[in-house]
Amino acid sequence: MNTAFRYKLEKGSKKHVCPSCKKKRFVKYIDTQTSEYLPDNYGRCDRESNCGYYLNPYENSYAKMIIDQEEGNAVNWKLKAPTHKPQPKKETVFIPVSELQKTLKDYDKNIFIQNLLTKVEFPFDAKDVETLISLYRLGTNAKNGAVCFPFIDASQNIRAVQEKIFNATNHTAKSKKYHTSWLHSRLQYSYKNKPLPDWLECYLNNDTKVSCLFGEHLLTKYPHNPVALVEAPKTAIYGALYFGFPELPTNLIWLAVFNLSSLTYEKCKILKGRDVYLFPDASKDGSAFNNWSNKAEEIKSKLNGTYFKVSDLLEKYATDVDKEQGNDLADYLINIDWRKFREFTNNDLDVKQNESNLDTIKDNKTINLNEAEVSTGFHDIFETENVPKEEAKWDEDIKILEFFFKSITLKENKIKINQHSTILNVSTFIDSHLAIVKAQSGNTTFLPYLERLQNLKSILCK
Repeated sequence: MNTAFRYKLEKGSKKHVCPSCKKKRFVKYIDTQTSEYLPDNYGRCDRESNCGYYLNPYENSYAKMIIDQEEGNAVNWKLKAPTHKPQPKKETVFIPVSELQKTLKDYDKNIFIQNLLTKVEFPFDAKDVETLISLYRLGTNAKNGAVCFPFIDASQNIRAVQEKIFNATNHTAKSKKYHTSWLHSRLQYSYKNKPLPDWLECYLNNDTKVSCLFGEHLLTKYPHNPVALVEAPKTAIYGALYFGFPELPTNLIWLAVFNLSSLTYEKCKILKGRDVYLFPDASKDGSAFNNWSNKAEEIKSKLNGTYFKVSDLLEKYATDVDKEQGNDLADYLINIDWRKFREFTNNDLDVKQNESNLDTIKDNKTINLNEAEVSTGFHDIFETENVPKEEAKWDEDIKILEFFFKSITLKENKIKINQHSTILNVSTFIDSHLAIVKAQSGNTTFLPYLERLQNLKSILCK
């Protein structure tokens, strides 16, 4: 019996679910004599670069076994396992810049942005909102008024774009069926039965879509600022509006991880060498604070020279109702007049002291948190040690450093200071660090900045 071409891959466009990657891209083998399919594991996956599954009935003795059975030969065949082509390391696929650029318009239809300008109790200046849009590259889905929060990594790659619809008070519009979505999901749906663009088909195979911090791209532009880390992009936006933008090296860069469970080492390793202050949302049983406290300790242990501190302000002072609702920092900031808030910050470079004033300037509004408690609570998170001011001054050290850096000529503007860190722009590094230590002379929280300058001085003296 000639069986050379008895088993063939099925012709036509019909696809089955691949037993390996579970995608509907699998072509089965068919028995041409009976017109029946071979067992489900015999066939080839069309996703050759991403899967590579292939099981040929002629290569694992299946065909010979069938012949012997039909001819009455009792042979105990041991079938070979299916073959997999060696798979290269899976590369992350990014969203094209052109797709993000399509969202960078129609701000007159953007509910979140228009609320900031006109509908919140204390509307913001248009100039500040424009700065915010530019910093975080916020966009619009004009069809439903959603704001687009892009997750852009430190190399300017677009990892994901969240689309969120807000109500008139800038809270999530729970009345909308699809109040939270993603740009890639919207695009995928828009093609329906049409072939997807190559980039989108590959992007959908990414193991993780939200694989960086919201606002991470700002870390490259502002290499020395301390960082405030919150759960949601909206909270980061309000933090930036109230506490100031990162033009000053002592101002916080407000970043978001996406949600409670997204605080991971992989996302946070980009923060190496920074001072990081974490603000988890309130939670009924304290799980949010406990979760982030444990994770922060674990992450910090892997990042030498990085300072992590988790605020328990909301857990300590928020009401049971607030905890039940999972309120975040933005839920309290939104009730405060940002103009008065900034009066306490514009003339004070110390972010530690700035954040102590959250509730004491709110025009006697009741927002669930006791005024004195909030004032103390925010101050506490930024105080690491009470050192008498006169005893902790670094004036002499600063004078020595200033004289040294003015007296030398830099031969190169890129210097490796240790096994893990490289200064990419030495001149900028020196200027920004000197500005910080002058403003914070004696503040032990900023001691790492002084030590970095001294370390650089030692390297340049060699």
